[in-house]
Amino acid sequence: MLIVHDWDGLTDYEMRRADMLAALGYTAFAIDVYGADVDPQTVDENRALSRALYADRDTFKERLLGSIEAAASIPGATDDMVMMGYCFGGAAALEAARAGAELDGFVSFLGGLGLPEGQSYDAVAAPVMVFHGTADPVSGMADLAALLDALEGAGVAHGAEVFGGARHPFTVWGSGDYDLAADQASWAGLLGFLDQRLGGIDDAS
Repeated sequence: MLIVHDWDGLTDYEMRRADMLAALGYTAFAIDVYGADVDPQTVDENRALSRALYADRDTFKERLLGSIEAAASIPGATDDMVMMGYCFGGAAALEAARAGAELDGFVSFLGGLGLPEGQSYDAVAAPVMVFHGTADPVSGMADLAALLDALEGAGVAHGAEVFGGARHPFTVWGSGDYDLAADQASWAGLLGFLDQRLGGIDDAS
């Protein structure tokens, strides 16, 4: 399991999600696409770092694909891998999918869903799963519909679970918009997707 961080960089949030997956028997690897020496502390820094990668898709893709290559060599890694992420990380998972990363699945939680200029889903190599809130102010229902249309048009297997009234950070513990029911349901949906794509926890351990 490859977990891409939110726009505030690699934090305890992603590490806790990795621990949750590890407790279930998965090998979880938290990816830092900003770099080990970068530790944003403010909203302005978060915005600048994420926008820089959105503006330089070649670098974004290079770092994601490089992280996949590095993860393949860690103890416990197997040939079966799924990439997931929250918010910025959800957009990153879709970026890796469009780049043709040879993984077994891609999962976006409340991610940015827009299709960058010049990109398509024609090279996606595995199913895409999306978990999203209907009240998300970052990517709305029109963006979700456009994504699903694009995946359907490209012949990519896909699924989506939508949570009524859930806002952008509905999975982030302690945030003002945390939604326990949506968080738990989306996590259960993730585990179902992993069971389907990776053949169950016993095979992934």
